[in-house]
Amino acid sequence: MKADVIIVTGVSGSGKSVALHALEDAGYFCVDNLPPELLRDFIRLEQERFTRKVAVAVDVRTATSLPHLLPLIESLKKEGVAIRLIFLDAATDALVRRFSETRRPHPLSASAQPGDAARALVEAIDLERQLLSQLREISTIMDTSLLRPAQLRTWMRDLVGATGSPLTLVFQSFAFKHGVPLDADFVFDLRVLPNPFYIKELRPHTGQDAPVAQYLSAQPEVMEMLGQIQTYLQRWIPSFESDLRSYLTVALGCTGGQHRSPFAAEELARRFSAQHATLLRHRELDSAE
Repeated sequence: MKADVIIVTGVSGSGKSVALHALEDAGYFCVDNLPPELLRDFIRLEQERFTRKVAVAVDVRTATSLPHLLPLIESLKKEGVAIRLIFLDAATDALVRRFSETRRPHPLSASAQPGDAARALVEAIDLERQLLSQLREISTIMDTSLLRPAQLRTWMRDLVGATGSPLTLVFQSFAFKHGVPLDADFVFDLRVLPNPFYIKELRPHTGQDAPVAQYLSAQPEVMEMLGQIQTYLQRWIPSFESDLRSYLTVALGCTGGQHRSPFAAEELARRFSAQHATLLRHRELDSAE
């Protein structure tokens, strides 16, 4: 059995419907909430009758079947099915806000302890995280806490379209004041570096602009830190490739996510792009567009 399948999963309210629509627009045949027991037969049917790309959303609505999903995935991989799992996650406060705005009940709300609505919702979210924890561990994680739907669609298309290397490096800039990304494999703190924000002429620019890039490139400590990060990643990337990892997310943070971290993400992506497939994400800059 030969086929390529993307499984989209994650916590309720994290944007799975938006992600599935993005995959559909990218040419995937998508099925939402397919019971895991039907996954093998569905893949076999697709392979026999079609040659289209397939994406399946699986979530806690089929909670009783989730314990059987992990062994099934391992079995399908041994049979030659290239399965890629993408787990959408978000901070609890972001999930609570989304459920409050949409006024939709959480799928596990009936399982939560009685009490006020807010506490019951948080308990349902915590229970869902426990049920999905093993699935999260073997997936590529995408933090949607601060993403707009349009931004999530773009990131999703970029993620599934990345090719050219067994391991895709994702360089993501962010602002510490908005929290560390949940999908980060490595986090590097750039707040100790010179800050262009305090230079009047550079403040309106970002790390993607030439004036800021020229200023930061001229700072010895900036280039020293980037060189050390590069050396560290070069040392350990082969180990991640040997572990059959598909993606490695390197998060680079500064105070506001406008100058130092975008510059660092751009520079490191440039340095690694010749040997590896790379993706760039600027959480704060992208969300401002």
